[in-house]
Amino acid sequence: MNPQDVELKRIRWRCRRGMRELDQLFERYLDRLWPASPDAERGVFLRLLDCEDDKLWRWFMGYEQCPDGELAELIQRIRALPA
Repeated sequence: MNPQDVELKRIRWRCRRGMRELDQLFERYLDRLWPASPDAERGVFLRLLDCEDDKLWRWFMGYEQCPDGELAELIQRIRALPA
């Protein structure tokens, strides 16, 4: 297994949040956008994974606006992905 596959498996594991909706949103990003994403965006995604689940839920569901502009922009991109 090459190092990129190992990294992706590790990231995929970090995406497991125990909330089906969040899990699905993160999986969609990994499957559809991650492979072609520039390093800067990948870094933003990894920062997003460091956030608390309750905050992520409120941001993704639109109950609150994320105060970090980069994270907020990526959240919008992920939310716009078709199911």
